[in-house]
Amino acid sequence: MSRTEEFEELRPLLFAIAYRILGSVSEAEDAVQETWLRWERTSTLPRSTKAYLSAVVTRISVDVLRSARVRREEYVGPWFPEPLLTDPYEDPERSAELSDSLSMAALLLLERLSPLERAVFVLREVFGFGFPEIASAVDRSEAACRQLAVRARRHMDAGRPRFEADRKEREELAERFFGAFREGDVDGLRDLLAADVQLVGDGGGKAPALANAVRGPDNVARVISSFVSMCLATGVVAEPHRVNGQPGALFRDRDGRVVSTLALDILGGRIQTIRGVVNPDKLGHLGPVADAWALKDEAMRTRRPQPDPTG
Repeated sequence: MSRTEEFEELRPLLFAIAYRILGSVSEAEDAVQETWLRWERTSTLPRSTKAYLSAVVTRISVDVLRSARVRREEYVGPWFPEPLLTDPYEDPERSAELSDSLSMAALLLLERLSPLERAVFVLREVFGFGFPEIASAVDRSEAACRQLAVRARRHMDAGRPRFEADRKEREELAERFFGAFREGDVDGLRDLLAADVQLVGDGGGKAPALANAVRGPDNVARVISSFVSMCLATGVVAEPHRVNGQPGALFRDRDGRVVSTLALDILGGRIQTIRGVVNPDKLGHLGPVADAWALKDEAMRTRRPQPDPTG
């Protein structure tokens, strides 16, 4: 097997590691590309190509994350990871860990960890790397990595997101939710929401989004109803998709351009959290992006009563 073939075989794993550390599709892709450039330049052949490349992409991702955290502190409004519709890496033996670690809730929880804690947690808990490999990847002793892993696990366990164990039930509830959405059935929407449900949006100051989280089934249903009206007025349609491993949807305008994504956290047969990403900078990897401000203006014009030309 050639070097290129070895790298391409491991590319899905490298992207999966980088994305979970960074929470950004574009930055993860850049980290993988930089890993390839370093692999191409190295003259030594490691005993384990997987361990070597995983270590390289981890170091690059940690360095990127350190600078990214400063930018995220200045971010306008709530910050969410860039939505991911499909995880390119699959491992049947770790499917549960891979799925749970991909959710918006889990990635937001990882944001509370230091870059090194985050890297150690991802390598150990998500991908099952041994401590000797992790120590090499983060340039720390095995003992230090074990301590980092304990601290990270403690933080994650304290706020670890819980979802319905039955994936089929989650999908069925999401199908009912988006069915009610398409029909403009506000009562049907409200019935699917938990008593403490919250709706949060990430526009990054570059698209219309909620200034603050909306809480409570009545308030959330009212806001969603307004969004339904906007969709009907502008021809925006919802395409059901798994978003970061959870039930959700991709919204497109009448020309097929991406407007936003919506991801649902489901527990106890009810929707607990709805997270929308509207920031165009976070949607470009999904296809051409619509102008959400223009859509909002169009919806406002459609709703505004027109003057009677007869006087």
